Amino acid sequence: MVSGESGSTYLSALETAETSFPEQKRLVQRLFYVNEPFHSMCEDLAAAAQALAHIEGLPEAVREARRQEYTDLVDALLKEMGEAIAQSKIVVLRRSPPTGPKSP
Repeated sequence: MVSGESGSTYLSALETAETSFPEQKRLVQRLFYVNEPFHSMCEDLAAAAQALAHIEGLPEAVREARRQEYTDLVDALLKEMGEAIAQSKIVVLRRSPPTGPKSP
């Protein structure tokens, strides 16, 4: 899926990500708009979920293999997105330099 392909595709990718991470909805929204790799993962997730939804239309000979392939892809994307969400929550604290006089 290409970014900006259509307004509905764009929203579908965001909605799919929000549905997958409902507890972090606002963070998902922020990452979607400011983090290109995360945005791409959202689009890939939406495409894989859509492919899974239409898997029954495939020939029986390849259906199960494709189902497993897309299920594995969804699982991997969700894991990677979860890691990206967790990383974005990390706050680096820096120590202030000492303000008192230096000892000799």
